[in-house]
Amino acid sequence: MDTRLSAEGLDLLFRNARTHNAWLDKPVDDETLRQLYEVMKWGPTSANASPARIVFLRTREAKQRLMPALAPGNVEKTMAAPVTAIIAYDSKFYEQLPKLMPHVDARAWFAGNPALADVTARRNTALQGAYLIIAARALGLDCGPMSGFDAAKVDAEFFPSGPDNPFRAEDGSEAEVKASFLCNLGYGDRAKLYPRNPRLAFDVACSLL
Repeated sequence: MDTRLSAEGLDLLFRNARTHNAWLDKPVDDETLRQLYEVMKWGPTSANASPARIVFLRTREAKQRLMPALAPGNVEKTMAAPVTAIIAYDSKFYEQLPKLMPHVDARAWFAGNPALADVTARRNTALQGAYLIIAARALGLDCGPMSGFDAAKVDAEFFPSGPDNPFRAEDGSEAEVKASFLCNLGYGDRAKLYPRNPRLAFDVACSLL
């Protein structure tokens, strides 16, 4: 059986997909955001660590909280997007491992090794953020990922220490969540896309050994 994605599917996810900066006035409902997570969560991570934590900003009031942390060039498009996702990572992700990887004491690999925990959280959250983009495209959404923001301001506003932190570890203790990148989500206005930039050729970016 041929399990390869069709040419149309590859176009949807990669070849014809674009990074959007202008958005149609068309909302994204909560069920679509739930579906988005239910698809992206199956992407592989080290030790099934799943360190990504996501906050979906769906209202103007929520976006106003983010605005002071944005680079000036990212304000207008973020306020216009139906949804902005804060993709963050829990540096104490290992507290979830007794549930996520129950057949081995994976928590012990990270709990006493903050350097390993940090690099694992960052690397795998980057992976999960990429899964989010691909899943969003698969569900008919467009994406506008961004790195132009003040992470410290985002962390202070959305992941504060104490009861206002929206995330908890498996044992109920407070998670330690830090922002990785932002991604606007919605239905892009293709009429306002810039010409597509080139990509590196295989022989420049790859080596066969």
